[in-house]
Amino acid sequence: MLTVRADERLAWDAGSGLVPVADRPPGEPAVVDSWLVADERVRDLPLHEERFLRASTELLPDLPAAAVHDFLDAVRRWQPGHGRWFPRVEAYAGARPRLALWPRPAPEPDGEEVTLWIPPGPDPRRHPTVKGPDLRVLAALRERARELGADDALLHDRAGTALESAHSALVWWRGGTLCVPAGDLPVLPSVTRIHLERLAACWRVPVRRERISVTELTELETWSVNALHGLRPVRAWVDAAGRTRAAARISARAEEWRQAVSHRAVLPVLPAREQPCAP
Repeated sequence: MLTVRADERLAWDAGSGLVPVADRPPGEPAVVDSWLVADERVRDLPLHEERFLRASTELLPDLPAAAVHDFLDAVRRWQPGHGRWFPRVEAYAGARPRLALWPRPAPEPDGEEVTLWIPPGPDPRRHPTVKGPDLRVLAALRERARELGADDALLHDRAGTALESAHSALVWWRGGTLCVPAGDLPVLPSVTRIHLERLAACWRVPVRRERISVTELTELETWSVNALHGLRPVRAWVDAAGRTRAAARISARAEEWRQAVSHRAVLPVLPAREQPCAP
């Protein structure tokens, strides 16, 4: 593994592989993806790779899929053998599209529950199904949420349909049924949400895809899920006027599912395929 500083980028070169560079590539990345590496173990790495490959080749038609495959293979070999890391792969647009890896230590865990702010305006993203183009606007929403005492911002459309949060997918419960956003809604294809759906299949828990209003969502047990923090129940909601109210009661199953996501279902980086029902 190359030894680099956490603030450096590793640029991809077809002839030399991952090469440390002093300066980040100019401009903002068109596509990014990130995952948690904990002592050389990653959850669902193939799904992160597939998402990055699909988005990169769709948004950057001049970027060969073979180059992305080679880059991701090199990133696999780079993975640190100890510690907690949150590396970010990046694809940059231009006459000659570029690929880069940003090695980053993982931030400290930010609590086991979250508070979500409900902004007055609808989802401002331009490319909601791709991770990368809207990073700045999402960061601004999270910063505003934190000013109001929340952890992140809930995204919703003009009709009041809940979508996801600025930095996490959302799932919710109707009795014993796990609910996820309808397939035609403009949300990021969340790797951790897919993991929960697979876990539900293993445990014979029914899964329902639906559209839900923000008002109804705040009445149900809701979980925020992402690669960095795993599963965190929503403990409170902050409305557009800045008023905070408690969320629905968090059930005992939240801890069981959290443990499954955080520990049992995390497999080594290699081999590539994870068996989500494995003990």
